[in-house]
Amino acid sequence: MQTKFINGNLIKRMLMEASANLDANKTTVDDLNVFPVPDGDTGTNMSLTMRHAAKEIEAYADTSVSEITSVASSGALMGARGNSGVILSQLLRGLSKACKGLDEANMEQMAIALQSASDMAYKAVMKPTEGTILTVARGMAEFAMNNHSKYEYMEDFLMDIITEGRKVLDKTPEMLKVLKDAGVVDAGGMGLIFIMEGAHNALTGKESVYNEVIDWEKPVEDKILSPEDITFGYCTEFIIIGENDEQIRSDLAEEFEKIGDSIIVVGDEEKIKVHLHTDNPDIAMGKAMKIGSLTKIKIDNMREQVETKSQAKSEVQTDEPKKYGIIAVASGKGMQDLFMDMGVDEVILGGQTMNPSTEDFISRIDKINAENIIILPNNSNIILAANQSRAISKKNVIVIPTKTVPQGITALIGFNSESTVEDNDKNMSEAIKGVKTGQVTYAVRDTSFKGKEIKKDDIIGIFDGEIACIGNDPQKVCLDLFEIMIDEDSELVSIYYGENVSEENANDLLNNVEEDYEELDVELHWGGQPLYYYIVSVE
Repeated sequence: MQTKFINGNLIKRMLMEASANLDANKTTVDDLNVFPVPDGDTGTNMSLTMRHAAKEIEAYADTSVSEITSVASSGALMGARGNSGVILSQLLRGLSKACKGLDEANMEQMAIALQSASDMAYKAVMKPTEGTILTVARGMAEFAMNNHSKYEYMEDFLMDIITEGRKVLDKTPEMLKVLKDAGVVDAGGMGLIFIMEGAHNALTGKESVYNEVIDWEKPVEDKILSPEDITFGYCTEFIIIGENDEQIRSDLAEEFEKIGDSIIVVGDEEKIKVHLHTDNPDIAMGKAMKIGSLTKIKIDNMREQVETKSQAKSEVQTDEPKKYGIIAVASGKGMQDLFMDMGVDEVILGGQTMNPSTEDFISRIDKINAENIIILPNNSNIILAANQSRAISKKNVIVIPTKTVPQGITALIGFNSESTVEDNDKNMSEAIKGVKTGQVTYAVRDTSFKGKEIKKDDIIGIFDGEIACIGNDPQKVCLDLFEIMIDEDSELVSIYYGENVSEENANDLLNNVEEDYEELDVELHWGGQPLYYYIVSVE
């Protein structure tokens, strides 16, 4: 039997299968990474985001299109990772907005929902770039709006929307030269096609092949070292089903602040998602039940989960919040230690292939007892998620748009705990403009880039977003990279060596750089970062 209307149960299956199909094909999307470096994570980020949405709707049955899309949107918002994940969360948000109040949807309403999804995603990006997931989403939405009246059944309608999306995807290399040079289509656009194909699978009764389940709900890094470090013992989560408004949600959050911390209260007019740490989950649920019924209740005893043999780091918690708290993202033990030594309150383990989610940022923001929170994303693919956490958090959050760890370190040098928020924002943002960053890694596939032929396992040096040099020895490629990066205005060179570089080799490189550039100050640090032999900066 073919479908003319989509109800709540069907849209749920479509979103679940969309998540499953994307997960089954996420490696294909990752491999479309423009540069042949081992950090392609578009598919992984989109999959983790979509899984968060699917997890939220899993328990719902016999409900409406409005409710399912709203819950999915909320889940994607909190689970969004990387630029592609944030854009995907906005696509689902636009879908939810158009479906508000609908028990079921016909073809015209679904076309309007796709248009709303595209519009919302475009608004989320300050400078939209054509030839990306945005273009593919818009192409499908425009086709749907122009042609929905020609179809009798959803199966045919959605199939032709996907066909149109693939046509647009195939044109993305003509819109972005970087894609054409690499011989690939846009990764985010490809991920969106897999999502739509999964939704079509649900319509036709075909099931996607599930890959190994990823523990996507686990925070990127949230290690509790001892029971004494836990202020409130029970991690409590649930969803409230009941009519409410922004004031009710705000009042509820204030009530929870009296009995706990790490509080998240988000939702819409029909439901609220709650997360808090408290010693009295019964009291928290009692307050919530005054609004409506509870579902998806999850209570974990955090003290039981602690490994008692771990050594605790004593932290002095004051009642009065300090003026500033700082969060930085870094990969590699050495990088994390550097930030902690410079006074950073929370270091989130992340970076290439490990993009923290919006919820990861929110949990760290809530953990720090400070009036103002400064976030150093240290990766261009993490800035959107950091900004999304700023929009959600009740605290004053400042995101310094650092794209590399060296920029983050330089930004910290420009930080003054006695200065105003406005001055710190200005000075830290200004400081990172003088930092040049390079990376030395290896190619994961054959390709060509701007006339350069690259073979799998070649060592490549990246500077200013482009592959600048190629070789077969990390030390030599790094020296070649410095020849490109260093000029007459350069004063300081910093070298961070990764987990696959020995201290002896790193010191050999240091000696060579000092001999070649006697007039410069050269620093060597152990970064311990994965994937990259060296991360270097010139200031």
